[in-house]
Amino acid sequence: MRLIATCPEETKPALVLELEALGAKELVPGFRAVSFEADAALFYELHLKLRTASRILRVIKEVPAQTPAMLHSQARRIRWHELFEARHGFMVESLGTDADSGGIAPKQVITQVREAIRDVFTRAEQRVPPVDVEEPKVVVVAHLARGRCMLSLDTSGKSLHKRGYREQGHPAPVKETLAAAILTLARYDGTQAFLDPMCGSGTLAIEAAMIAVRKAPQIHRKKGEFYFEWLAGFDRELWRATQDRVRAEKLEAPPAPVVASDIDAAYVAMARKSALKARVEKYIQFDTRRFQDVAPPAERGLLVTNLPYGDRIGSSEGGIRQLYEEVGDTLKQKFSGWHAVILAATASPYKAIGLKPSRTIALMNGSIPCKLLFFELYSGSRRTRLS
Repeated sequence: MRLIATCPEETKPALVLELEALGAKELVPGFRAVSFEADAALFYELHLKLRTASRILRVIKEVPAQTPAMLHSQARRIRWHELFEARHGFMVESLGTDADSGGIAPKQVITQVREAIRDVFTRAEQRVPPVDVEEPKVVVVAHLARGRCMLSLDTSGKSLHKRGYREQGHPAPVKETLAAAILTLARYDGTQAFLDPMCGSGTLAIEAAMIAVRKAPQIHRKKGEFYFEWLAGFDRELWRATQDRVRAEKLEAPPAPVVASDIDAAYVAMARKSALKARVEKYIQFDTRRFQDVAPPAERGLLVTNLPYGDRIGSSEGGIRQLYEEVGDTLKQKFSGWHAVILAATASPYKAIGLKPSRTIALMNGSIPCKLLFFELYSGSRRTRLS
């Protein structure tokens, strides 16, 4: 089947890496998405394992849609009654930018596709599935671009970033999928020591622990929460066998230490509680201490952190700059032989770290423009590089 995995545009390289590693074929990157092919077994596996994707769509058909009437006519040709049952509530979602250039407006797209689906059911079964925009079992996604409409079924359900473990209350949390993308871009695979010395709510460390023990991020989703479970052709036996196989891949312990610390004991407690809900708390070493006082847990490893800024630390601009200078000094003095990957707000004085990044990637942390800075901390004449 042809599938589409969506993500923020700037983390698309991480999604491509992940899809390739999991065995997806015929990858075609698009805007904020990657299309690919997979068989039924891999289709189910990806819903459990993908860490950097926001949602997964199963492509039904691409049709010409230069006018509302044309879209309605083309959508009526699809045998929707063979894709899901009339007893399941459904909704249509419209994506795309054609309306900006005089194309069909999103509301009109939704109306035409919705009514076409209802027409098909009426003609084939004399029954009409109810429209349900609150808790649908089936979501049809209509993506309009350049006079053509890609019709797909959302098979993932709620956004894949919703792992179900994160505690509320931290002023600057990193979304789970962004944390996973950062770790993927840093080439973290769990075999090297990991440290987040400003862990905040703990998302980076939790995602690192799940990678280290090969724990699928969606393995604890409840029955019926994936939308593919409500579609015709759902193979319950294959789904159960896939779940069992993925569970069996999990390791008993991480191959190398996973360490998280923060200066604020309340944040450490929050991170620990989230890790417990994610069922990885026993794999993470938590501590309360300043970044400047943290000792490397191994001779070499990967340090990844979301550098605090602004209201998150309630400090003056001068105080923030001083903190960043101390971060740089600590990296130079204590972490020779390590790699460091730091997420910093673009508006912050991140250059005060005093180290030249080997690589920089622009990212968005929610609504905040950020830089992902890669540092190679050389030990003497020995030069190690991120692969």
